[in-house]
Amino acid sequence: MFSRNHRSRVTVARGSALEMEFKRGRFRLSLFSDPPEDTELQRKLDHEIRMREGACKLLAACSQREQALEATKSLLVCNSRVLSYMGELQRRKEAQVLGKTGRRPSDSGPPAERSPCRGRVCISDLRIPLMWKDTEYFKNKGDLHRWAVFLLLQLGEDIQDTEMVLVDRTLADISFQNNVLFAEAGPDFELRLELYGACVEEEGALAGAPKRLATKLSSSLGRSSGRRVRASLESAGGSGSSPILLPTPTARGPRYHLLAHTTLTLAAVQDGFRTHDLTLASHEENPAWLPLYGSVCCRLVAQPLCMIQPTASGPLRVQQAGELQDWMRVHGILKGTNLLCYRQPEDGDAGEEPLFTIVINKETRVRAGELDEAAGRPPTLTITNQCGEAEVTHTLQAESRGALQSWMEALWQLFFDMSQWRQCCDEIMKIESSAPRKPPQVLAKQGSLYHEMVLSESVAPGGPDEGPLLQDNAISAGIQALLSYSDR
Repeated sequence: MFSRNHRSRVTVARGSALEMEFKRGRFRLSLFSDPPEDTELQRKLDHEIRMREGACKLLAACSQREQALEATKSLLVCNSRVLSYMGELQRRKEAQVLGKTGRRPSDSGPPAERSPCRGRVCISDLRIPLMWKDTEYFKNKGDLHRWAVFLLLQLGEDIQDTEMVLVDRTLADISFQNNVLFAEAGPDFELRLELYGACVEEEGALAGAPKRLATKLSSSLGRSSGRRVRASLESAGGSGSSPILLPTPTARGPRYHLLAHTTLTLAAVQDGFRTHDLTLASHEENPAWLPLYGSVCCRLVAQPLCMIQPTASGPLRVQQAGELQDWMRVHGILKGTNLLCYRQPEDGDAGEEPLFTIVINKETRVRAGELDEAAGRPPTLTITNQCGEAEVTHTLQAESRGALQSWMEALWQLFFDMSQWRQCCDEIMKIESSAPRKPPQVLAKQGSLYHEMVLSESVAPGGPDEGPLLQDNAISAGIQALLSYSDR
């Protein structure tokens, strides 16, 4: 349980060491007012709590299986986000306490270490192959089972989900069409994928169970005994009462089980389709067991911000390689692994081609030039690249010592970002825009939700069948609103 001080918006776990320090009076709650990022996280937590309450109400009012499956999925996702946000708030508060109480004002402390830039991580083209038995997939024998599955993806405190997909033995793999984007990621990210599934029981399978059991008993027992057992089973089923040996199944809501999971890191990033191992979390005796092959195929790409946003810009004078006297005045923009040199600052905004480009890669050498203050020369720096067997050097002049230091700092930061993001800085990986989420899938036997909600022409408005249909209409609209509001 968490207690919250409504004036300062501080979230503290009850019974934790932090709460005990508050009770002892060692420090005040006013010292721990929420910074803006904590306030935003608290807003997300409140939003998910309201979403969870709405999902519970929708689940209680659901009358169809696909509605209950979607409502249960939304409830599971909301619970996961609530736990993630609470844990992140608690970690931030503990770090804030240690930062404010562990250092005295007179302590200067060591200088801050260099931090890598943030980036965007996108996973798409998700496919999970299935491993059916030959008799099930090719010969189409055995009971036809159906599963409702979806993926839960977590990177840090950010949790997202895919659409729900219905799976049976006619499919060779599970395909998710979503492009899941995480906008705030570091090079040390860990993207966890969890596959959840729920077995969808058909009414036809339950209805045909007594006949199949009677056939097996009549064939396994003797001829006379088998006929008596079969007759008793058929008479019990035809009389309207429950057949013997088969109790009446109790109505329960759907329950999702964790089927498999895996964790992807920066080493898995590649601008192409790749296969990764899955850790199976269920066995064949599990009611929601699905014959997974044990792998997941996807395209995982990353875009560091240093590759897509300018990190430095300003006027420069450039002496190109091999030219000892001529200097060219340009407007330089450091973006990605290129120093773009334009004639005027407006040319870059207009999308025009630069006059020339100086490549900055992992093999580039940057050195500050000698300052000749007595001669009044401005500070310089040199950028050297290896081109085949020859070296190409460009000399840059800045307007002042401070401007030169800013360019050097931007270049050092770029080199550090390239060392952390590694292969993601070789070239810009393309992230495709995510398509709008499709409406929830429905069971083929029952048709679409639209046809179930349309009133029959033979029933007059206000007739006996209008009430349930209008109720299903309202529930379906509520689920659609819940899914669309959760995607914001």
